[in-house]
Amino acid sequence: MGDNLLDARGEICPYPFVMTQQRMKKLAQGDTLVVLVDNPLSVEHISRWAALVGHAVLESKKIAAAEWEIHLRKEK
Repeated sequence: MGDNLLDARGEICPYPFVMTQQRMKKLAQGDTLVVLVDNPLSVEHISRWAALVGHAVLESKKIAAAEWEIHLRKEK
């Protein structure tokens, strides 16, 4: 199982969401992805999408005043 990092800070919606979708397609089942964002709407959209399509949302946490980490695992 590998850990991957996607730094989408500085990007406005929908770019972090689209970038996350594209990166998840390239991962193998069981791989994890850590997405860094600085837009609260991106946290909601990415987490909701991942759960909807069957990926695991392992953690979503605020790491700074306006930055979040979203930990995802590819399930299929």
